[in-house]
Amino acid sequence: MIAATAITASIFVAFQVGIELLDRELQEAAAGQLRADSRVLATNAERTGLARVELPPYPGSGRLVRIILRDGSIRTPAGQPALPPVSKHAGRVAQGTSGSLMESIDGGDNDVYVYTLAAGDGAVQVARVADERPITRLGLGMLIIGLFCVVGGALVGRAVARTGLAPIDRLTAVAVRVARTQDLDADIPDEGGGEIRQLIRSINDMLAALRDSRQAQRLLAEDAAHELKTPLTSLRLNVELLIRLDRRGTLDSALPAGSRTRLLNDLGAQVAELSTLAAELTDLARGDISDESTELLDLADVVVAAATRARSRRPDIEVVLDVTSVWVSGRPAALQRAVLNLIDNAGKWSPMGQPIQVRLRAEGEWAVLEVHDAGPGIDTVDVPRVFDRFYRADSARALPGSGLGLSIVQRVVDAHGGRATVARSVLGGALLRVDLPAAAPPASIAPIGRLTAAGEDTAVH
Repeated sequence: MIAATAITASIFVAFQVGIELLDRELQEAAAGQLRADSRVLATNAERTGLARVELPPYPGSGRLVRIILRDGSIRTPAGQPALPPVSKHAGRVAQGTSGSLMESIDGGDNDVYVYTLAAGDGAVQVARVADERPITRLGLGMLIIGLFCVVGGALVGRAVARTGLAPIDRLTAVAVRVARTQDLDADIPDEGGGEIRQLIRSINDMLAALRDSRQAQRLLAEDAAHELKTPLTSLRLNVELLIRLDRRGTLDSALPAGSRTRLLNDLGAQVAELSTLAAELTDLARGDISDESTELLDLADVVVAAATRARSRRPDIEVVLDVTSVWVSGRPAALQRAVLNLIDNAGKWSPMGQPIQVRLRAEGEWAVLEVHDAGPGIDTVDVPRVFDRFYRADSARALPGSGLGLSIVQRVVDAHGGRATVARSVLGGALLRVDLPAAAPPASIAPIGRLTAAGEDTAVH
């Protein structure tokens, strides 16, 4: 419809312009011919006189002539149709006050072009009836051509539109099928051109991302079910044992005080393990780190706060801080959780009496955080999977934990555009390193000291 409308408008404009040009050309041609004929007639009239010049009979078609005498009388050839009355302007030419005049006079059905030229004691007029047939033929021809162009343009426009929008139709069909069947394996053929091809590629990328997300959710659910099975089974067996002994009335006799204390301690540890696992699963399953906004912050403050929380949760470990003020753009709570997980992981492996060293410094355009422990270190075979969800080395299966702490660290670091790596520490254990993009500090920066977990200022940077 747009193509047909555009063609119709174009034809209408072309028709108007063509008519105007043709009419102007006809007028100019007629005026030129009338001037030439009037000069010939005027020459003959001046030679013999206007009153005596011979006017041949009208041949039945062609030009019309008329002689205007100074007294206002006129002479015309025999048998010639009557011309419109002499105008005032033509009368002035005959009176000798003007040399020539070209007029277009309404002659009823058609206009009449009249050229008046002064000659002798009067004037001669040569006229021609305007021929509208060329314009009529042009209009009819353009009308027929226009109809064909409009119909052809509509058909071609529809064909082009249907061909160009065919990929959109297939894309719509795929989208409807995906919405109805929840099948994300659909793949739209990469076809079309320009914006349509870019749209199809974007939809395919979106479907791939949704497939990856669904796969990640499925793996998370399977891993969570696997990890929850053992503590839940143990917890259920211990609780069922207590219930069974209590119903029999043999709780005190079957379980001495020492055994009962150990059983209750096991129950408490299992409940704590389940609580930790549930919290970490919640953090991991949310996809985004949190709803908190990104802000400019001093990473040293985050590290000090995380070390303080770690010391309050595990008073038996010592955290030695060597931090320098480094500003980053990030989410404070998420970063603190990641640092806390790094310290907790180091605390599980550090021998009693061996401190955990936490260092923060600026290195080029990066803020570098290192957590050292004096434990046995990480086996080479375990390094590639340290940050995988639920992964626990064989040597760590007897220790508390869910295998999600370092996975959460990896997610936080990825969300902040950084990287997390594992190496051998100078203390003999593991070195977990996190690199985050540094940001420009504010105008004024308060210095921060090198701190231990006890909060003593030992050096100033």
